[in-house]
Amino acid sequence: MKQVKQVCVYCASSTKVAEKYFLAADALADVLASHGITLIYGGGAVGLMGRMADRMLAHGADVIGVIPDFMTAVEWEHKGVSQMHVVMDMHQRKRRFFEDTDAIVALPGGCGTLEELLEAITWKRLGLVTAPIIMVNTDGFYDPLIAMLDRCVDENFMRPEHKRIWQVIADPSELMQAIEDAAAWDASAIASAKV
Repeated sequence: MKQVKQVCVYCASSTKVAEKYFLAADALADVLASHGITLIYGGGAVGLMGRMADRMLAHGADVIGVIPDFMTAVEWEHKGVSQMHVVMDMHQRKRRFFEDTDAIVALPGGCGTLEELLEAITWKRLGLVTAPIIMVNTDGFYDPLIAMLDRCVDENFMRPEHKRIWQVIADPSELMQAIEDAAAWDASAIASAKV
């Protein structure tokens, strides 16, 4: 079994999403905490972000938040996490997510979550990120994105082997096996980044 100490989770701050997404956040937190894994996330106190952090903390697990300074000005940050890193901007935030991270997981989310996920996929394609990238496809949420990525391959914007960059799971209970099954990846991926 691959050693997993820290997992980055991309997730939404909306409080208005369906309960099934909150339950997926709970289930993911339960999996991480039960394996002694530290969560690193966007530092928010509400929505799926807040739910993940609260659930992890309730288990006694470590939670690292990373939030840009401008967001603290409107008091979006979680006050109870183990560590809160306040950074200058969104670019520093996303770079910090990758430090010492053994896997990247995307729960359903909005444009911020999608942007972070696609950037991670891009960086991995270039060999700048080597960790497994896993989409939690709650109720088929990511089906349209997966279809779009498949089309990118079908129309030669990406190589067929680029489909090994990410994995898709239907339920958080599948996370640890997905990490274990992830294709080996290293900086040499830059050699096949060009189509």
